[in-house]
Amino acid sequence: MPDTILKSKVNRLFIILSGFFIANALIAEMIGGKIFSLEETLGIQPINWSIFGQSGTLQFSAGILNWPFVFIFTDIINEYYGRKGVKFLSYMTAGLIIYSFAIMYGSIHLAPAGFWLVTNVNNGVPNMQNAYSAIFGQGMWIIMGSITAFLVGQILDVSVFHSIKKVTGENKIWLRSTGSTVISQLIDTLLVGYIAFVLGPQKWSMHLFFAVSIVGYTYKVLMAIIFTPLLYFVHMAIENYLGKDLAKLLKDKAIMSN
Repeated sequence: MPDTILKSKVNRLFIILSGFFIANALIAEMIGGKIFSLEETLGIQPINWSIFGQSGTLQFSAGILNWPFVFIFTDIINEYYGRKGVKFLSYMTAGLIIYSFAIMYGSIHLAPAGFWLVTNVNNGVPNMQNAYSAIFGQGMWIIMGSITAFLVGQILDVSVFHSIKKVTGENKIWLRSTGSTVISQLIDTLLVGYIAFVLGPQKWSMHLFFAVSIVGYTYKVLMAIIFTPLLYFVHMAIENYLGKDLAKLLKDKAIMSN
């Protein structure tokens, strides 16, 4: 049976796309606790923004590094496997994220070995248990916000994607991809920020919430535009792998199944 499944190009493609989709979503969640300076990373002068009386520089969660790839694989899976394919993977990924965080929380509470606690003292880490807990023990509000925003954003993305495709047909891949990302990520950004930082223990003011959301959302939109050529490259690679006839049949079925 496994040999039969893997002989199908359609099945193999779905497994490959699913693997990259899930891996990117999980990695984004795992590295999301680090906040980095975009200007210092690029070696440029700080870009000071001021919105709603709030100000700052371009500082983001490291999790946004590979979210553009999640957008791309969402649109690719949507294109060839339809709304049901994306929804299935989104629900499964959300479950795996919850599972991953549960395992990490369990690992935090394991009694640390004495020698391990001081293994990195010379590297500026006096207590490995505290460092481990700080990195992997993300706040529950952040986790709730992230998972909720991910699911809502994905469901909205597939709906907008197919609404645009019904109008444009096979043409203008960039429009349905960027258009669905622009709309879905607006809701995603607002949801995760509101749940994690307004409702959560930090109790951000609405001015700070909207200011930070605008900056983060602008970055996501710019990344979606910048990564558009990669989307076309992946489309071309899939068309070559499947062949034009099979690719068209798959896309037609994806539209009909929605």
